[in-house]
Amino acid sequence: MASLVLASASPARLATLRAAGIEPSVRVSGVDEDAVLAAAAAADGTPAPAQAVLVLAAAKAQEVAEGLAPGDTLVLGCDSLLELDGEVLGKPHEPAEAVRRWHRMRGRAGVLHTGHWLVDLRPGRPVPQVGATSSTVVHFADLSDAEVEAYVATGEPLAVAGAFTVDGLGGPFVTRIEGDHHGVVGLSLPLLRDLLAEVDLTVPDLWASSTAH
Repeated sequence: MASLVLASASPARLATLRAAGIEPSVRVSGVDEDAVLAAAAAADGTPAPAQAVLVLAAAKAQEVAEGLAPGDTLVLGCDSLLELDGEVLGKPHEPAEAVRRWHRMRGRAGVLHTGHWLVDLRPGRPVPQVGATSSTVVHFADLSDAEVEAYVATGEPLAVAGAFTVDGLGGPFVTRIEGDHHGVVGLSLPLLRDLLAEVDLTVPDLWASSTAH
């Protein structure tokens, strides 16, 4: 039975996997995201948003995988960014930046890109790594200044891609989405299913996995 290691500290990604019957172990990478993107830009030019999240997801999964011994284990790395007007928006970190973001986002739509990278550590596998990006259009409510201030004051927008959640306090401020809801949460379950198929596994193959690494 294969086991899954989630290379992410995101509680939302962990909760998504658990709700789907998968109990992964968690190992958080120490990847410097800015350095990874700078290296990618130096090699091939600035990556498009959908490619940037894939580059970051791969870096995280690969770093965690390097610290594990070969075995019946898969490592999943993910990264999310919001694209608005062609600009990539990650985590705002500071309240003032989050407020500025929401003043731009309210009443409009952006694209939430989530990169997924799967490293297969089972010996002798013909396809040791696969990846893909989930892209979903997110429509935001036209928040009042007071709503923006109140939401930012909760602290939730500071540590999430695009300064919003769809599965938390930010849920009421997302009017609709076009695409996979789980991709907006941070981990697309249908896309994970597709990636598992590329390494000859199914989601049920992971249902019983609950191992600590």
